Amino acid sequence: MVCVELDLNLKLQYSQSLLCLTTQRLLAFDDQGVLAQTWSVDPALKLHLHDHAGVGSLELVNTQERLGIWRFTLAQNPAANRLVQQLKLEQKRAQGVADEDDEADAQSLCPTCWVPLPPDQDECPACTAENTTPPSTWTLFRLWRFAKPYKTQLFWGFVLTLASTAATLVPPYLTMPLMDDVLLPYQNGQPMNYTLAGLYMGGLLLAAIVAWVLGWAKTYILALVSERIGADLRTTTYSHLMKLSLEYFGAKRTGDLIARIGSESDRICLFLSLHLLDFATDVLMILMTAAILISIDPWLALVTLLPLPFIAWMIHIVRDKLRFGFEKIDRIWSEVTSVLADTIPGIRVVKAFAQENREAERFHASNQHNLAVNDRVNRVWALFSPTITLLTEIGLLVVWAFGIWQIANDAITVGMLTACLAYIGRFYTRLDSMSRIVSFTQKAATGAKRIFDILDHVSSVPEPQNPVRIDKVRGHIQLQNVGFRYGNRAVTKGISLDIQPGEMIGLVGHSGSGKSTLVNLICRFYDAAEGTITLDGVDIRSIAIADYRKNIGLVLQEPFLFFGTIAENIAYGKPGATRAEIIEAARAAHAHEFILRLPHGYDSLVGERGQSLSGGERQRISIARALLIDPQILILDEATSSVDSTTEKEIQKALDNLVRGRTTIAIAHRLSTLRKADRLVVLNKGQVIEIGNHDELMALDGTYRRMYETQARQSQDDVGNEVQS
Repeated sequence: MVCVELDLNLKLQYSQSLLCLTTQRLLAFDDQGVLAQTWSVDPALKLHLHDHAGVGSLELVNTQERLGIWRFTLAQNPAANRLVQQLKLEQKRAQGVADEDDEADAQSLCPTCWVPLPPDQDECPACTAENTTPPSTWTLFRLWRFAKPYKTQLFWGFVLTLASTAATLVPPYLTMPLMDDVLLPYQNGQPMNYTLAGLYMGGLLLAAIVAWVLGWAKTYILALVSERIGADLRTTTYSHLMKLSLEYFGAKRTGDLIARIGSESDRICLFLSLHLLDFATDVLMILMTAAILISIDPWLALVTLLPLPFIAWMIHIVRDKLRFGFEKIDRIWSEVTSVLADTIPGIRVVKAFAQENREAERFHASNQHNLAVNDRVNRVWALFSPTITLLTEIGLLVVWAFGIWQIANDAITVGMLTACLAYIGRFYTRLDSMSRIVSFTQKAATGAKRIFDILDHVSSVPEPQNPVRIDKVRGHIQLQNVGFRYGNRAVTKGISLDIQPGEMIGLVGHSGSGKSTLVNLICRFYDAAEGTITLDGVDIRSIAIADYRKNIGLVLQEPFLFFGTIAENIAYGKPGATRAEIIEAARAAHAHEFILRLPHGYDSLVGERGQSLSGGERQRISIARALLIDPQILILDEATSSVDSTTEKEIQKALDNLVRGRTTIAIAHRLSTLRKADRLVVLNKGQVIEIGNHDELMALDGTYRRMYETQARQSQDDVGNEVQS
């Protein structure tokens, strides 16, 4: 029924084994594929699923003892979850008490969110709604919210479109009297009426000039409007993206988001400025032409309209194929863009491991996938367009035959047929153009859907409806029974902590113990699933996010610098800072001296992600950036873990200036750097197990002491190795 690939052994070493469930037994296979143990599906069996720090475990027990335990990485968690559900179902089936609800509980689970899937579906509707929901043409109507501010310009653009279309329909109408009243009488022996001919020729010239002026005016106005709509669309989407929580970005690729805001908005802008204008002109031309044809000869007009039902049927069939195809093309193109977004910023790692060929092959594979999907769509489109052209040519031939028959029966004149053929030519040309716009419409609808998928996403860290204002922050932080979960995995639970204003707290624990998660909750990058976090007695969820975070200075293990000057990076949190304030912050961060040694001082470009600076220099600029905003709360996340001891001393001097008088929460890899902390909080499996200063925790002879002594021995060994070498 279910198999779990167990990729760890009990020593947490990588190993391959299997745990499988049939309708009657639970089977355990060892790493050689040999059946090691079996248990009958008995109601007394209980299978418990646990996970911690990236490692999951399945524990099998009965009423008396533990029968077995298995370890695995969290990549196998969905299968393990399903195994637990399925075992419960098989036990109830064996007892004859399983009902429909039990059957539903044991359905396949989504590998992402681990929620039961609906019947007969292999994709989770919640997780893949954005990818599986087909783009609808109606999505384009949602763009009205961006077009509404320009409704006056759009109205005049429509009026000009109507007028220019009408002007282009005048020449064929003038050819009818020119043919019947001037040319045919002359051919039959009457003298040429040059005055009447000149009058009709002047009318044709005037109509052409008016059509050109009106066409230029409408194109210019609507192009300006479409560009502004596109710019507003990009700005709104990007602004909304910036307001979404880190949880959203964790599930997205950079290249995909860049493609959406960049190429998708450009495609919509092109559709609005060019193709939509052509479509509106085509519709008006067809309606006006049909009206004129009916006024000239109703039967000829009826014959002209014969191909319309066939063309409409083909458009309906092809539209569905195209919209699914274009939506898939966009997703595949995002994969191509994502390869670029991964490798170009990480080019140093690519070259360090000599993986240029591998990355080139990865890009080639993504590009070939994109090519294959485009080829499938192009096969449909390649058949569609010539077929429409063939139908219109056949329709024109039918009109010729019917017109000749009408002339033979004296129902119409040659001038009327000539005018009708001119109108019919324009009619079929516009009909062919309208059929071709299906492709552009579906592409624009796909792009609009992908952009509105961003705009419709609600942040998991919402702004309060009635935010509370805090005029002066003291820095008193309280955590009361705080818990947080990633999916179904509990990361922190039941954490209560009272941090006094100006106090320095050090967070200690093994990797995966919940230190960074706790910092993220305090910064409100995520919201706690349980309990509350307060600042000066006010729940942080009731404070406007920007107002709350401007009181927090964050110094990360890997400082991120933007492309620009050093002064711009230091002043990032306070763009209006003066040069004197920037220099003062740099001095306090012990960065002023090395900045002055650069060719252009504070105006030196740091390059992409600060690659032109050393790790210690980037860190000191990061500290200066935090100092400049003068925060009351300071978060130090492994601020000195990636530098050498000499650089660490410089950074430590800067940190001493930074923490003075501020509520500080520090995470440090080297426990010796936290000895100045007022209190140390030791975390294990997402829970607080010890609190106290260094001396108190050493006296407890607990987890902290063991960690500290282990690091001390390791440092002595490193020193000894350096001396020997």
